[in-house]
Amino acid sequence: MGILSGNPKEEPLHYGEAFDLWTSILVGNSMIAGYQTMINHAGDEDLKKLLLEAIDTCQQEKKQIEEILKANGIGLPPASPEPPEACLEDIPVGARVPDPAISATLSADIAAGLVACSQVIGKSIREDVAMMYGQFHNQKAALGAKVLRLNKEKGWLIPPPLHLKKHGDC
Repeated sequence: MGILSGNPKEEPLHYGEAFDLWTSILVGNSMIAGYQTMINHAGDEDLKKLLLEAIDTCQQEKKQIEEILKANGIGLPPASPEPPEACLEDIPVGARVPDPAISATLSADIAAGLVACSQVIGKSIREDVAMMYGQFHNQKAALGAKVLRLNKEKGWLIPPPLHLKKHGDC
């Protein structure tokens, strides 16, 4: 038996895992602050709810990752300061981020997060790290489905060119 057998939590992290865990918190901190700012700009209540859900998801992930980093003696990245709350009407029209742009940003962040989770899963040798990112992946996929549904319902989705030609058509 080597050092990589037994309880995964007692196994050392390899450098890739340590970097990915640390980077996840750094990115999560930035997303939390960004989504808090986007809430100030959002006019649609359904979009605000999804932003709050995204913030909550980031905070839950951050908490789990911090436990692993601390247990392995790895310092945490700096947190972004919480932005002040603002009233939408106080933001000049030309300076507001429109709801479709906020939703598109949230969609893109979720898509990038799915890829990042898959990469961490693929390079992890600690089962607990891989399983944790599998959980994060599933949560992001579920949130992504909600955002996609909202984009369709609100008419915010900009689809790529659609292939309408049916099999057998000339």
